[in-house]
Amino acid sequence: MTRTRRQSLAFTTSILLLFSALALAQTETVLHSFAGGRDGGYPASRLILDPQGNLYGTTFGGRNTQAGYGTVFKVAPGGRETVLHNFTGGADGANPSGGLVRDGQGNFYGATQSGGSSTTFCSTIKGCGTIFEVSPTGVEQVLYTFPGGNGGDGFDPSGPLVRDAQGNLYGLTYGGGAYTCGTVFQLTPTGTETILYSFNCLSTGLGGFGGLIQDPQGNLYGASLEGGSFKCAFGCGLVFEVNATNQFSLLYGFSGLDGYAPVGDLIRDSDGNTYGTTIFGGSNPSCTDSLGCGTVFEIASDGTEKVLYSFSGLVDGANPHAGLVRDKQGNLYGTTYSGGEGSCSSSLGCGVVFELAPDGTQTVLHSFKGGTDGGNPQGGLALDARGNLYGTTYYYGAHGFGTVFKIAP
Repeated sequence: MTRTRRQSLAFTTSILLLFSALALAQTETVLHSFAGGRDGGYPASRLILDPQGNLYGTTFGGRNTQAGYGTVFKVAPGGRETVLHNFTGGADGANPSGGLVRDGQGNFYGATQSGGSSTTFCSTIKGCGTIFEVSPTGVEQVLYTFPGGNGGDGFDPSGPLVRDAQGNLYGLTYGGGAYTCGTVFQLTPTGTETILYSFNCLSTGLGGFGGLIQDPQGNLYGASLEGGSFKCAFGCGLVFEVNATNQFSLLYGFSGLDGYAPVGDLIRDSDGNTYGTTIFGGSNPSCTDSLGCGTVFEIASDGTEKVLYSFSGLVDGANPHAGLVRDKQGNLYGTTYSGGEGSCSSSLGCGVVFELAPDGTQTVLHSFKGGTDGGNPQGGLALDARGNLYGTTYYYGAHGFGTVFKIAP
């Protein structure tokens, strides 16, 4: 082959590779940048979509007046944001870290980590948390206030709720219960709260930061960041089931290389396979004092666990805090809190949005830079029928209080 032909072939190959890369490229659009104050700040939850394409979520706020005590917000398809409710830190609650669930009439349900009562047992912000309802017009109603106290009915409900066809709400608390290690609880439409299960820390885990999912038979599934195998200091975490008769079953206990500290929401497919993420663990020990950079995992219906992907902590991301969303082709989508190409949090990276194909191929759809595009996403993603992904970043954006973003295919 002549030199000219070789150069021509190399040039043609480079062009094809360039167009191939461009074909895979995704476009990130910031729909809203939080400004603090009444607008809210630091969104930590996943978003939900209504049929008209409006997005709904919560901001966590902070322990200062600049960030407020959290909000429930709406972002229209064009990016216009409306605050539906501003939490005051009093009886209405404070610091919602989980997402929302919506009923057929357009009412929203969620939980706040603190606030609700005058007790100082749980936090410097008085109160041990609330379960709330917000109407489509923004009217908030407290459905339940956690009293707190050791041996009580739980406190610090940190994750999103799940709602059944009868209007019962189910969730997790991070503390309280019979062993002070958290609970699985039910709240009826009449406001009656029942502890379905109390975690006992080491053997059956610690009430999680994620939410629950429910199958058609009424069984509940969730994850605990501790407990399970003792190859980690307080256990590497576990995935559990609480069945319709309130019996607890350990579905899988992590041991480190297969994952460590699952804190995000789980999802299940029609065959009963469960998918999720762990913050640490995996086969790449380069993150956080050799604890690993995190994993994406699958637990089959027979309890067999498979690591679908181990993050390296480089451009592919690291430390996923949130759960996943899955499309009809079996592709999984998620976020990582750190890693990627940006320079946030002492150069640990600003996080990424990723796609994981059924064959295990990972593609970074967007790498946050820590500027106006946002950085360090803690919440999961929402997926619409056109393949657009929506999410939030906890920090950065135009004002430094986080963003709502869209990734177009």
